Amino acid sequence: MRRCVALPVSLALGLAALIGPATAQTITQPFSGDNQKCSVTQWIGPVKVTVDYSSPDVHSPTGEDRTGKIWGGLVPYGLHDLGFSDCKQCPWRAGANENTVFTVSQDVTIEGQPLKAGAYGLHMIADPEEWTVIFSRNSTAWGSYSYDPAEDALRVKVKPAKSEYHEWLTYDFTDRQPDRATVALRWENLQVPIRVAVENIDDRYVAQIKRELQDRHGFSWINWMAAARYCLEKKTHLADGLHFAEQAVGWEGIGVANFQTLTVLAQLQIANGKAAEAAKTIERAMAPMEAGVLQLHQFGRALQGQGENALALTVFETNAKRHPNVWPVNLGLARGHAALGDNKKAATFARKALLQAPDDANRKNIEGLIKQWEGSGR
Repeated sequence: MRRCVALPVSLALGLAALIGPATAQTITQPFSGDNQKCSVTQWIGPVKVTVDYSSPDVHSPTGEDRTGKIWGGLVPYGLHDLGFSDCKQCPWRAGANENTVFTVSQDVTIEGQPLKAGAYGLHMIADPEEWTVIFSRNSTAWGSYSYDPAEDALRVKVKPAKSEYHEWLTYDFTDRQPDRATVALRWENLQVPIRVAVENIDDRYVAQIKRELQDRHGFSWINWMAAARYCLEKKTHLADGLHFAEQAVGWEGIGVANFQTLTVLAQLQIANGKAAEAAKTIERAMAPMEAGVLQLHQFGRALQGQGENALALTVFETNAKRHPNVWPVNLGLARGHAALGDNKKAATFARKALLQAPDDANRKNIEGLIKQWEGSGR
């Protein structure tokens, strides 16, 4: 506990006259109780999640080892009268000193419950079996002394668990996935995990992409192509993806009709049920000689992934004419004929590809394909 020294009234008035009406301390000093301020941030897709907190340690400022005395002791179970302000049933401040502040840049769910974008004071009600995590709309208070349940934005229940020892109270993001993560309070030998998720993450990305393409980012065909490729690869917002691809190719003064943009456009035309248009676009993409052997092979494989096996074979055959007997041309021809049901011809090209395979992994893969195709009897 810190002690405060009271100034004599006359001296206090004299100082006030010198420094004016502002009375808040603004100079930098050591943190109260040596509970250093910390911050941890994790992006979940396009959503920024931050926890700002002050971090006490298991050993007190006097050196006392409080192991085994934290939970149910220093951090009492349940609600308590902290003896200050109007709060008589106060939760724990989930850290030290000022509010622990939980901030999200967009709407999220916490343990499946919705939480709007914003900054929240984070409080917790400790319990041996089940904790209550409170997100208060008051994010600027000093700890829980003035906590008011009327300011709650959300309460959720979570289960505490054992943790490896942490001397300092720490917030970590664990189990990080593209659309969710767990933020865990860890201190001493216990952790309190809280699941944070972003719903409809593809919608969030596409909305963000659209906003960015309205500013300076939109004056680059590369950004329009990247936006189109996102929709294509995620199989989401395909109509938007087609628009992005069309802009990448044909927006006057910005678009560029090259192998990259045209092949992405063709794939999105296919994805939007425009196969005839896609065939014409593929012809445009094949006309220049800019594409390398691997680019053509990968494009053919991408078309196969969309079920366009006849178009894919034309790409593999173009690759063979431009790069005869170069790896992986024969493998592409083998896959192209196999996809159309001609396993005999596929095996013939696969045997040529086997002699060109650059490593053992590719050789084993081709040997397996030959065995499969020759054994089919077709």
